Amino acid sequence: MPSRAEAQVWRLLLFFSLCFCWPMTAAAVQPPTPKTPVIIVGGDRDYPPYEYIDKNGQPSGYNVELTKAIAEVMGIKVEFRLGGWSEMREALQSGKIDVLQGMSYSEERAGQVDFSLPHAIVNHAVFARRDSPNVNSLAELEGKTVAVHRGGIMHDYLVSQKFGGRLTLTETPADALRQLAAGNTDYAIVAIVPGMYIIRELKLTNLIPAVRNVATQRYCYAVDKGNTELLSRFNEGLAILKKTGQYGLIYNKWLGVLEPQQVDLRTIARYAAVVVVPLTLLLGGFALWSRTLHGQVALRTADLTREIAERRHAEEELRLNQQQLLQADKMAALGVLVSGVAHEINNPTGLILLEVPTLKRFQADAAKVLERYYRENGDFSCGGLPYSRMQEEIPRSLDKLQEAGKRIKRIVDDLKDFARQGDSSCSEIVDLNAVSQAAVRLVEPTIRKATEHFSAEYAEELPRILGNTQRIEQVLVNLILNACQALPDTSRAIELSTGHDRERGVVILRLRDEGSGISAENLARLTDPFFTTKRDMGGTGLGLSVSAGIVKEHGGTLEFDSIPGRETIVTMTLPTLKEENAT
Repeated sequence: MPSRAEAQVWRLLLFFSLCFCWPMTAAAVQPPTPKTPVIIVGGDRDYPPYEYIDKNGQPSGYNVELTKAIAEVMGIKVEFRLGGWSEMREALQSGKIDVLQGMSYSEERAGQVDFSLPHAIVNHAVFARRDSPNVNSLAELEGKTVAVHRGGIMHDYLVSQKFGGRLTLTETPADALRQLAAGNTDYAIVAIVPGMYIIRELKLTNLIPAVRNVATQRYCYAVDKGNTELLSRFNEGLAILKKTGQYGLIYNKWLGVLEPQQVDLRTIARYAAVVVVPLTLLLGGFALWSRTLHGQVALRTADLTREIAERRHAEEELRLNQQQLLQADKMAALGVLVSGVAHEINNPTGLILLEVPTLKRFQADAAKVLERYYRENGDFSCGGLPYSRMQEEIPRSLDKLQEAGKRIKRIVDDLKDFARQGDSSCSEIVDLNAVSQAAVRLVEPTIRKATEHFSAEYAEELPRILGNTQRIEQVLVNLILNACQALPDTSRAIELSTGHDRERGVVILRLRDEGSGISAENLARLTDPFFTTKRDMGGTGLGLSVSAGIVKEHGGTLEFDSIPGRETIVTMTLPTLKEENAT
């Protein structure tokens, strides 16, 4: 039997053993730190400048750079796999990849995958050889051979529309344009930006865009059906990039539509409301966790409710911003179109204006000889008509021909001025009458379709104003188009007039239409952003809001008065140019 001293020694050994072995045991059973999963991102290897394999064999393009930026702000890891488009679509369905970074939206595809909010708008064009017959729409391609990317959105669209032409399916958009350039097909349908990029890179100089916008598609991220968690992370990352301005930089670098919008105080405040306030409340909730569980649950519930509402608002705003992006893309396309055809139109027009005066002089000289012959020999046939009639018709015809040439030249000049992206500063000396007349000429076809009773009265010796000609013209075009859309039939009238109020020191433009009018509850909200009564017709509610902002920048006012079912009157006032500025 051990002695008492030996028992104490054994107890001390047991104590030290427990002290040294327990931390080692605890460390041994502690689970390893989980690794961040890698998200496999798929894309098309030959769809520049959106996504492609560059000369170094690396993924590149707008989609790739945007995905990297989203991964960075969201703290996720991504791995790119670019291949054939049909192969990538099958890989998403089979789970070999987690997300497609660029896929055009359609209702049919929405039944197979889930789409994010759009991060770009893609316009598709009909490309032709320079010697091909002119076409203006898809309907004119009936019976023609058309090359199109296999499995692409336009392939799906043409099949769904039961297209009457013969489709030649290719593996890439570049192959479709090569087939067209080689004369193997009559036309090709490719997205306008990749199409122009491929033509430039491959030097397919015999190809041109024949119809620049036959279909417009929303370009999104796509995940397998039901993968809402991954989709929400990409949506949230995209929203953050838009708020910080990084999205605009990436978009302009690769697609080059507009300069990134400047971040104003309102945007900063909204960003703070979405990010800082919920974060502060969340940290406060954790601080109060130790005091009372009930208080923590109440604060967290309120925080989540507010965050959901703000996120829904942000998603709606992002969707509406895409409408602005689409309109900006259309205006950029208009500028390219006008600059491209203006030279071709001005050449024959200039020839008309140059030759008509020569013909008039010749006719005046020849008329003396013909008149003498007429008096001596009586009436005779000239150009299939009696000379007695032609002597009056020819001068009138030449005058009409000269007037028509001048009119063509004015219309082309007006279109070029309207589409030009000039300086937005309000530092030009502007004639409101001249701007109003140019706006009327621009929308004259729409006016003729809307009403048989349009009248314009321009005040004489109207004082000049200080402003921006293009932006004021934008306001007037928008107001006139709204008036045309308000008319229920062509028997109703539109009246435009300008004037001058010397006491107030302003010039006035008044536009009255005999349309359906505006209800009293909607009248006060006309210039609110995103408010529209024509949502079902594609209205975004931005036209009058932008117009009111432009008028306000010029120091003027935009007022509306309406009698429902009878008329609407819009009154725009702008301050006249002060004498010291006029000198």
